[in-house]
Amino acid sequence: MTSEIHRSGNRTVVLGIDARGTGSMTASWAADEAARRGLPLRLVHAVPSVYGEFHPFDHGRYRKALVERAEQALDRAAAVAWDRHPALALTTDLAEGLPAPVLCRESRQAALVVLGSRRLGRAAEAMSAYSVAVPVSAQAHCPVAVVRDPEHTSQDPPYVVLGVDGSPSSEAAIDFAFDLAAERRAALRVLRVWHRPPVGGLDDHATVQALRRLLFECTAGRHDRYPDVTVTHELVHGHAVEELGIASEHALAVVVGRRGSGGFTGMRLGSVPHGLLHRANCPVITVPASRR
Repeated sequence: MTSEIHRSGNRTVVLGIDARGTGSMTASWAADEAARRGLPLRLVHAVPSVYGEFHPFDHGRYRKALVERAEQALDRAAAVAWDRHPALALTTDLAEGLPAPVLCRESRQAALVVLGSRRLGRAAEAMSAYSVAVPVSAQAHCPVAVVRDPEHTSQDPPYVVLGVDGSPSSEAAIDFAFDLAAERRAALRVLRVWHRPPVGGLDDHATVQALRRLLFECTAGRHDRYPDVTVTHELVHGHAVEELGIASEHALAVVVGRRGSGGFTGMRLGSVPHGLLHRANCPVITVPASRR
């Protein structure tokens, strides 16, 4: 199943489809997000070339099997999306290549990329050519949502968790989290996690006061733009991944900025968002730094 690319403003929500099973939870989350944003949903499945791999049987038959399985996966995801939002503008595409590079290219024209998770271990993520969540989160040109666990809507009011660290890479994540909270009519919990150095004569009281001041300053100036978003600021001592993971247990989503540099896929993502992909109990949204 293929269809023409939707050109509505060249902005879409892209859902990466895995033939091994993009679950209905992930497809539903992506469809809901596209509907809330008033954007088309684009379903993309990457079919790798068979010529770079060894297969002791006919390449043509193997390629045909891959395409058939991909089309079935696209059909299933489209059915889930249209069942939730019958009027949703939706397109599909079978692209040639490995999944991560294909989805990173798609991210240039996307407002958001949505992925499921195979729940791979860290070693498998680093070594597998078919690993998607980490390399796409690390290299995409737009925010990436990894829907490994459901969002939690039973809280009243519902809330979004935002992890900040005072770095420039946090700014884009802060803006995205405010938009998400306003869109969902949710509260926003802003967390900064700090860890006391094992040695040194730091004045803990002075450190805490300085960190608390910076925590409040990082969201300053946004109340006028988001008057209906209730914001709480929390300075927490501990390990960032663990504390944000605990905060995520009843959240709609946890949002973090992307840090790190270098060619190794996991290192480009940064240790906190990488850890949250394994630890968080709700969708994890990684936001690249603004290009401005």
